[in-house]
This record gives sequence, C-alpha cells and structure tokens, in this order.
Amino acid sequence: MRKVLVITYYWPPAGGPGVQRWLKFVKYLRDFGVEPVVYIPENPNYPIIDETFHGDIPDDIRIYKNRIFEPYRLASMFSKKKTKRISSGIIQTKNQSFLEQFMLWVRGNIFIPDARKYWVRPSVKFLYDVIEKENIATIITTGPPHSVHLIGHYLKEFKKVKWIADFRDPWTSIGYHKKLKMTTLAKNRHKELEQLVLTIADQILVTSETTKKEFQAITRQPIAVITNGYDTVVSSKVVLDKQFTISHIGSMLTGRNPKNLWKVIAELIVENKNFKNSVRLQFLGVLSDDVLQNLKQSGLEEYVDVVGYVSHEEAIHYQQKSQVLLLAEIDSEETKGIIPGKLFEYMAAERPILGIGPAGWEVTDMVASTKTGAIFEYTAHFQLKQVLLNWFEQYQNNQLGVSSVNINQYSRRELTRKLAEYI
Repeated sequence: MRKVLVITYYWPPAGGPGVQRWLKFVKYLRDFGVEPVVYIPENPNYPIIDETFHGDIPDDIRIYKNRIFEPYRLASMFSKKKTKRISSGIIQTKNQSFLEQFMLWVRGNIFIPDARKYWVRPSVKFLYDVIEKENIATIITTGPPHSVHLIGHYLKEFKKVKWIADFRDPWTSIGYHKKLKMTTLAKNRHKELEQLVLTIADQILVTSETTKKEFQAITRQPIAVITNGYDTVVSSKVVLDKQFTISHIGSMLTGRNPKNLWKVIAELIVENKNFKNSVRLQFLGVLSDDVLQNLKQSGLEEYVDVVGYVSHEEAIHYQQKSQVLLLAEIDSEETKGIIPGKLFEYMAAERPILGIGPAGWEVTDMVASTKTGAIFEYTAHFQLKQVLLNWFEQYQNNQLGVSSVNINQYSRRELTRKLAEYI
C-alpha cells in the first residue's frame, strides 16, 4: 500500500470547515490503496473546538505531532475576542479600534504568509526522520494556513519527495487579504511565495474551477479540481420543523448580508398572513452585528433565532430538519470561485437550497445541475420572491422538498477515490 504524508494545521479537536477536508480523505484513503500518515501541531491555538470530529479518525492511523509557537496565543492576552476573530479570518471593516488596526497591520506585514510561519523550520527538521522512518515518497500540504506549503517546499528541496500542494482557498486573491493593511512590500512577498509554491510543487489540488483558472496563469504544473463534499445521510428519524424555517449554517458576516432577501421576506410578512405566522430565520454560528442590525431595520427581529455555534453533528441535524437552507457568499468578482463546504452537506440534507451570491458564482451551475435549489444574485427581487412564495405554498401542502440528481459525485468517499487516482 502506497504511503503519503499529510501535513495539516487543522485536525480534531479543531472545529469549522477547515478540518473536514483532510480528515475525511484520511478516513477513506485506505479503501483505495493509500496509507496516510498525518503530521499536525502538538499545541495549536484553534479558534473553534468540536470534539465530535474525533470519531472520524481511524483508530490505528499514525499521527506525528510537533510543538508550534502561536503568536495568536500571546495576542489574546490583550484582546481574546479580537484575536479569535482575526485568526478565524473574520475581519470587521467598521468601527475598528486602534488595537484591532494594529493587530491587522502586524498580521499582514510581519506574519508572512501567516502567523503559523514559525512552525515551518521546526517541522522540516522534525519530518526529516519521519520521512526516512516511514519510507515516505509523497507528501501533501494543505492550506490555509499557507505557511504549511513552505514545509512542503523545503522537504521537496532536501528530501526529493513528490509534493502535492492542496489549496482549500485561494492565496493572494482571497477577500480578506485586502483588509490586512499590507504594504506594497508585503503584497509582493505574498505573490512571490504563492508563485514559489505553485511552480515547485509537483501537483496542485484546488476546490473550484475558478481557482484552477487563476493558478493556470501562474504555473504549468498539473492542477486538479477536487471539491469538498458530504459524508452524511438523511436520518430516518428526522422530523421537519413545523414552522417555515430558513436556516443559515455557519458565519453570516457583513459582506454576506443579502439585504434584498430580508426585504422580500418583510414584504411577504405584510402580504401573506400565513407566511407571517409561519416563517422563522435561524442562524447557527457567528452572526455579524451589521447583519443583525439590518434584520432589525427590516422589521424581522421577532422572526429571528440566533442559535450560535453548535457541534458539526448538531449542525447536520439542523440542516436536515430545516424547511429551507440559506447559502450566501460575498458579492464580488473575487468570490465567484468560492464554494462553501456546507453546500455539499446542504445537498445531502435534501432540503431546498436558497443561494444569494455574486454574478457568475460557480455554485449556481452546481445547484442547477443537481436540482437542489435556486441561486440568485444580490439584486434579485421579483424572481426571488416568487420562488420563496412557491416553496412556502409547497410547505403548506407538506410537499416541500427536492428531487436531487447526481449528488453522489460529491460524497467524501467518491472524492477520495478521485484523490487516490491523482496521487
């Protein structure tokens, strides 16, 4: 059985979407003739914890750990809340304190490519012996944090291993980069490191066709698209919500605020008494103060339930019992290739997906081809209102659902099969 060394920062008990991709790959790789060996930090500073992910780790998988110096741990002494938000990539653009502005400047100009840069050199030294001991011929690095890719670069240089670089998100084109108050020198350094990784890695993995096209302008190395996916089935015990719940799972930040949707819902509440008595907006995870304020201004405050962060298992349960699942992405050219990981779990939940995103969003075609919902641009109004009203009428008749097709291509096991072939 072929061995691969998977180098990742995020691993249980880390919560959130970053941990799931390689946790699930590792779970199934043996089924396709690949033996994974995993390398992770020994004392990481994860912004979100979810102990339920431990159940997906194969019992006898070999995992190596090495200590990491975490600047965010020191920064949290000054402001734990702000540090947690920045380390999660959640950056508020309004009403920033001097401390928050300073922290963003340090993050953008001192920690290049990111605050986990101090794990690179110790990891390279530590993994020399691991590669020899385990007889490793192939290594896989996954980012963000993109400093993990620099571990791959040095190991390839000194150990002559095959190196596959996996990008769960883009690097320099990702939206929050513009908010880091970077100098021209810092921006150029990020570009240099991005090009270094893309041109020296033997193979590259990305999660969207848009990112693939972006990277093809930088490198001639082979690039494969392997999306994220789902690893769930609808429980026979799930009972749908009695109310017309529209649920958003995950962070609903300022940039993802679908104001037109709130306007449409407010109109339907005025125009349709049954809708008014049935609709509920559920938010699981971080809800931006700006979004909450906008909901209040739209007259929707009494229809909003803010559940907060729940475990992944609980989130799956909410997805499967909700009447409609809301998906939103920032309205910008840069986010057309962002495919939220929850999309695939939404598909597996077999509930209608209501998506609001940028023009040309890659998700639009994916939802259309699988017949799992409807996607609209931020300016949509009439058609959005008609679809929502149509779904509500189906809900009243106990007929609301989807007849999805071809979603098995996004199952974690099927995606792992594709990965094993690429390796």
